[in-house]
Amino acid sequence: MLTNVAVALTHGVNAFELGVIAEVFGMDRSEQGLPVLDFAMVAAEPAPVRARPGFTIHTPHGLERLAAADLIAVPAGENYTERDFPDELLEALRAAVDRGAWVLSVCSGAFVLAAAGLLDGRRCTTHWLHSDDLARRYPTARLEPGVLYVEDGPVITSAGTAAGIDACLHLVRRELGSKAANAIARRMVVPPHREGGQAQFIDHPMPRDHSDDAIGRSLQWMEEHLHEEITIEQLAARAHLSPRTFARRFRQETGTTPYQWMLGQRLLLAQHLLEDTELTVDGVAARAGFGNAAALRHQFLRRLGTTPHTYRRTFCGPQELLAAQAER
Repeated sequence: MLTNVAVALTHGVNAFELGVIAEVFGMDRSEQGLPVLDFAMVAAEPAPVRARPGFTIHTPHGLERLAAADLIAVPAGENYTERDFPDELLEALRAAVDRGAWVLSVCSGAFVLAAAGLLDGRRCTTHWLHSDDLARRYPTARLEPGVLYVEDGPVITSAGTAAGIDACLHLVRRELGSKAANAIARRMVVPPHREGGQAQFIDHPMPRDHSDDAIGRSLQWMEEHLHEEITIEQLAARAHLSPRTFARRFRQETGTTPYQWMLGQRLLLAQHLLEDTELTVDGVAARAGFGNAAALRHQFLRRLGTTPHTYRRTFCGPQELLAAQAER
């Protein structure tokens, strides 16, 4: 479980992207019943570290602090698309991945991971503005331009600032559970969950007023009927649109397809049910719209890298754990 987080700082680090990481992983939210992480800012170049815009960061932690981290986060920075990075930092990042720690970048921080060789043969992303530069400088990286964030093994890369929030919350959800991720999102007043495969550019990031918007009304209806079989033809008919027009407008509104949106919401609901109820896995599968435990297990393995039983043992409370044990 995630307990120890370090942020690697080099000269020119961007304040906002650094703030995103600090807000998600560095704040004491014990009054909300959330775990307090051991959080440190690490000077990867001689301190004080120059930050943008116009201030410096004093920290007692040097590169040796990275060896204890379960997560090393790398924010964006000035000229990261062109500059070189300290060999000691790159070696520390490689060593972290070798020992099974997470490594996460925000925006142009992906260039630091690429310089360490961590994106060679891995799926990754960065801000749309830097995608061509990343592809040119690191042709062996499997770049997925335009998406919000990508997890490939222990390496997570994300696009711009808001996508960095999404990536950080994704990791919190994966390591600490949906309760922790949702509580942090509520405190930050941001959406608790956006799929990594959503587009960086969304015409309307949030649905327009449900009372007069066809797609907004459809999203609300879909949320209320996750347990049902739903086809795009059915959705289009409810919205008084052709299936093709509905699919196009849905992508414009949400950045993804109706199927992928529904799948993400169903997985999120299944996570909540596994954490907060005593339903059997078959019951969770039925309630969340997967039909049966086998289908739920398949999607958990494919999207979350774990099984429903393992997820429940990791994140549920004592009463639910007893119920899960009794089920076995």
